[in-house]
Amino acid sequence: MTHSQVLVCQYQNCLERGAAEVLAAFLAHSNVTAIGVGCQGQCNMGVTVQVLPDEVWYCRVKPEQVEAIVEQHLKQGKPVEDLLHPRFHPRFG
Repeated sequence: MTHSQVLVCQYQNCLERGAAEVLAAFLAHSNVTAIGVGCQGQCNMGVTVQVLPDEVWYCRVKPEQVEAIVEQHLKQGKPVEDLLHPRFHPRFG
């Protein structure tokens, strides 16, 4: 697994949509570096998750989808297409 940093928005709209639970789900994986961050400017698409250094954006992430991001993206290097943010990844939107 490459060393990635996962940024999980913890601002108002995302918090109302379960951002704290999404962050907790990432933090449950001991080999994942997840950080709660302020607004990433994508409030209408929350919960917003950004994976660095890949510059991959996920939107409307739910806690039960975190496992797929960890297994497929972080461990195998294959972004989870169904969760990709269409603004940043328009071919998948």
